[in-house]
Amino acid sequence: MMADTLVLLPGAVDDWLFELRQPSSGALASLLVAPEQQKAKGYYHTLREICQQPLTWINTAERIHASRDRLKSVLRGSLSSTDSSSIVLTGSGSSFYVGDCLRLTLQTSLGVPVYSVPAGLILTHGAAAMPPRQPCLVVSFARSGDSPESDAAVDLLQEHYHHLIITCNSQGKLAKKNQTNPRAWTLTLDDATCDRSLVMTSSFTNMVWAGRALGALDSIRDYQTATQNLARLAKQILVKNSAHLSSVGSQAFRSALYLGSGLRFGAAKESALKMLEMTSGNVMAFSETYLGVRHGPLSAVNPDTLIVCFLSSTSQARAYELDLIRELNRRDLGLQKVIVGQQVPSDIVLARDTVVECGGVSSLGDESLPLLDVLVGQLLAFFRCLSLGLKPDCPSRDGIISRVVADFPIHRLG
Repeated sequence: MMADTLVLLPGAVDDWLFELRQPSSGALASLLVAPEQQKAKGYYHTLREICQQPLTWINTAERIHASRDRLKSVLRGSLSSTDSSSIVLTGSGSSFYVGDCLRLTLQTSLGVPVYSVPAGLILTHGAAAMPPRQPCLVVSFARSGDSPESDAAVDLLQEHYHHLIITCNSQGKLAKKNQTNPRAWTLTLDDATCDRSLVMTSSFTNMVWAGRALGALDSIRDYQTATQNLARLAKQILVKNSAHLSSVGSQAFRSALYLGSGLRFGAAKESALKMLEMTSGNVMAFSETYLGVRHGPLSAVNPDTLIVCFLSSTSQARAYELDLIRELNRRDLGLQKVIVGQQVPSDIVLARDTVVECGGVSSLGDESLPLLDVLVGQLLAFFRCLSLGLKPDCPSRDGIISRVVADFPIHRLG
């Protein structure tokens, strides 16, 4: 197991939260009251975990730097120089969407095929869900490491595949049972990222950023610089945009559509899940690509549908995205739009729309931007949850969903 040598001090998060309590921070300032009051209202953990993300990303980057040599060794030992090498990114729920936010950029940077495969598919279909040829490195993402299907998927594959486990919980089943597994290596992130809230927030973005490092081990300084820039932009969103996002979240939309291209589609999936979870299903949320939404899903956009657009920084993808947004405007579809990106063209923004301007993201590239997209998605879901009178730390009133999926029978393949 890779050693946890760097700890995010609680005082650093507390200092940052104190800054957010200033009146200039808008909606967040009024919520960051005494911890006892936050806990009574049921949002203490969720709000803290959303707001702490800029600091946790920096901590994760430092951990990656400290473990760089070991991670390079894992890649060298798991992948050959032949054309048959591949990587599978896997997890369950939000942890599976981590892979969707990484697949394309890791495939480009590492020069091997990269697949995103849900752990549940590995359980139900075994080897058929995996690439047909070896060698293959399986990268498993897990917040707690106690999800039954994620643990069982690693067990099923351990005899034939090398594993890299990226988890937020050093005491989880996945991390502890693989300490002595010679074919598995574990990277544990800071305990602060093991979200206590029912919903995953900082755990998701930190696993994405740790996974992103696998394609940046030879350019670690650029990776650390990108981390600092992302943290700066995230702080700006929290300070400058929380009031606008709170206003959007207070509106009575009953469904929400999230649009993203490439890696940003992974962020759209995760953002839709956050809205669904935090509103206990009162807001039906779904995600699509800009080109895919015309093929049927557009029929689900109603007058009370919020449309969230993650706008690419690359000109090729953006051209298609702007075409779709202009079509939405011409047809007057949806309640309003939230558009996230840099230098958003004024002609696509209606009077009722909200723009989250992310200045400077073009230098980061789309491969880094799912973190900012998801932060916006988390804030929208958080504010909509509060407007419905629910408690973000545990929004499922009847306990249908829980922080960790309860154990269920694991049926071994014959």
